[in-house]
Amino acid sequence: MNNHATALHPDTAEVVRARRLLPWSVPRLATTLALATLVLTPLLLILYQSLLSGAFFLPGAQATLDSFRFIFADEDFYVAARNSVAIAVGMAAISIPLGSGLAFLMVRTDLPGRRWLEPLLLVPVFISPVVLAFGYVVAMGPVGFISLWAQHVFGTVPWNIYSLFAIAVVAGLTHVPHVYLYASSALRNLGSDVEEAARICGAHPFKVAWHVSVPMVAPALLYVGVLIFFLGFEIFGLPLVLGDPEGHLVLTTYLYKLASKLGTPAYQLMAAVAVCIIAVTLPLVLLQRALLKHANRYASIKGKAARQRPLMLGKWKHLALGLVSVWLLFTVLVPLAGVTLRAFVSTWGEGVNVLEVLTLDNFRAVFEDSTMVRAIVNSVLIGTVGGGLAVACYTAVGLVAHRKHDGLVRVVDYLVMTPRAIPGLLAGLAIFWVFLFVPFLQPARSTLVSIWVAYTVVWLAYGMRLIQSALLQVSPELEEAARLTGASPRRVITDVTLPLIRNGLLASWLLIFMIFEREYSTGVYLLSPGTEVIGSVLVSLMAAGAVEIVAALSLINIVLVGFGLAIALRFGVKLHD
Repeated sequence: MNNHATALHPDTAEVVRARRLLPWSVPRLATTLALATLVLTPLLLILYQSLLSGAFFLPGAQATLDSFRFIFADEDFYVAARNSVAIAVGMAAISIPLGSGLAFLMVRTDLPGRRWLEPLLLVPVFISPVVLAFGYVVAMGPVGFISLWAQHVFGTVPWNIYSLFAIAVVAGLTHVPHVYLYASSALRNLGSDVEEAARICGAHPFKVAWHVSVPMVAPALLYVGVLIFFLGFEIFGLPLVLGDPEGHLVLTTYLYKLASKLGTPAYQLMAAVAVCIIAVTLPLVLLQRALLKHANRYASIKGKAARQRPLMLGKWKHLALGLVSVWLLFTVLVPLAGVTLRAFVSTWGEGVNVLEVLTLDNFRAVFEDSTMVRAIVNSVLIGTVGGGLAVACYTAVGLVAHRKHDGLVRVVDYLVMTPRAIPGLLAGLAIFWVFLFVPFLQPARSTLVSIWVAYTVVWLAYGMRLIQSALLQVSPELEEAARLTGASPRRVITDVTLPLIRNGLLASWLLIFMIFEREYSTGVYLLSPGTEVIGSVLVSLMAAGAVEIVAALSLINIVLVGFGLAIALRFGVKLHD
């Protein structure tokens, strides 16, 4: 039918289409230029600052490499770099086997309770690492309630939560959900024929997973392995809270403590460290992009009748459920229990009776402090209004590449991936400098605009993944039918594409809300009166040792994220997309 219409009326198809696309190229080009400005300006400013002898706004600053000479002569820099590599390797060694095994159990087997287990498995993705780290300190620190129990039973505490090994273990366990998301997505696309053949030959479920299922999704695991290794270089909250008591530095905490080490802000040195971190992370991001095209390549014999048939665990069922429960206990319940306990007691330590120290004073202190109240309100505004605006921006960028295969799409693709190479702490620092560097932006530096810009840039790649997933659900025939009736590309977007993805946009907004609520490192350098958000205030309070306020504010943050998660699940949002 469409071919016939094209033959009779060529002007309604190819000619009109070419003529209609020309005006739309102007908004596409403008959106791409705006994206390039937003993404590249912070990067270029970091590089520019690293090559100066002083702060960029000082008139006497000159071009020099002294900042790089200083950090390369500093032993602490090399210690931080070694620790970052060690944690990154440890994270990958722990999270990849556990995440892929967890994905196999959840996707390919008849594990009991899979439907209600999955939201719990993804909780660490949406809880701030600062909150999780604080929870571990309360639960498993020197006077943690689990440590006190171990002391009573075994006569000693067989762990040190502040050691580098403990940081790597906690970081690895809390990043298991990242591996699970990618591995489970790949496993859902596999046929079950080969696995069933292995079972018929007598292999037990765990042997099927090790020798059949996991090898078939090896490309996806390689992709996520690079991601985990990259994330090891950008973690900030866990090593800040768990590493600080014993002086364990990583590159991000080295950068954060550089000013206090020197006694004065040294922008050029901070920029030099930032350039070194980006020099490591950017190649990893580019490698990730190169692996993306292979991430879903595997060999499988598919059959529609067998595709959805789960493998029967049989006698292994309870063991598998027990293993999953142990991971949930240590990764989710222990830190959350620690935060909750500390929020409702006035003090804690050996010999303290919980019933005697129960109190609501910690929450009263939070709500009586105008700064804390402002941080809570600002966090809600950033998550709701800011999240909605961010989704609108991501949608505009997504439409630039929608159904297009030209050079502009490739440019957008690289621009979207670039912020992924900038850890949140560096992105916040760079955005702070941008608002100082550009005169007309300076008045907005002490407003939520700076926070929103930083959050939007940092989570650009994640937001674009959500939007592109929604756009892919729109059948091209629907948009083509509108074009054949003479609708302009802009009319097609507003009357066909956007209405069809409104549910996907709602889901994206809910997920971005949770991500913005848990964000902490990006706002550290943007923290000022008027820009307080829960995450950055928590970092500041921990440095000041305000344990009670930290506990209460952390629990409030958990409640906000939980509220968003509950709404997302209520609307049927698929958290694994």
